Amino acid sequence: IPASEIADPMFAQETMGPSVGIEPSNGTVVAPFDGKVTMLFPTRHAIGVTSKDGIEVLIHIGIDTVAMNGDGFEAFIKQDDEITKGQKLIHFDRKKIKDAGHPDTVIVVVTNGAQFTDLKKAV
Repeated sequence: IPASEIADPMFAQETMGPSVGIEPSNGTVVAPFDGKVTMLFPTRHAIGVTSKDGIEVLIHIGIDTVAMNGDGFEAFIKQDDEITKGQKLIHFDRKKIKDAGHPDTVIVVVTNGAQFTDLKKAV
């Protein structure tokens, strides 16, 4: 979905960089490219990854899911791990997120998007 439709003003206004929302069909986040895990929140609801060519991406699972304190989130990687495109990074329990009253939209943000003049979003 376009950033403007994300139910969180910070992401909807693209405060952190060019963003899109994904309405998940399952509870698995996979690596978008070959690279490295540069940050894994202790609550496992968000992960930062950097591609081999320097694109920095934040993948944030759900809206206000930090309040869940990691309940319903399982990480298959740790900070500083090398990753390959398609590798399973995090599993999240969509039902637990919804039962806790949160949307399960997955937000993808290019946090260093200003460095790329030809960045194009699919939505």
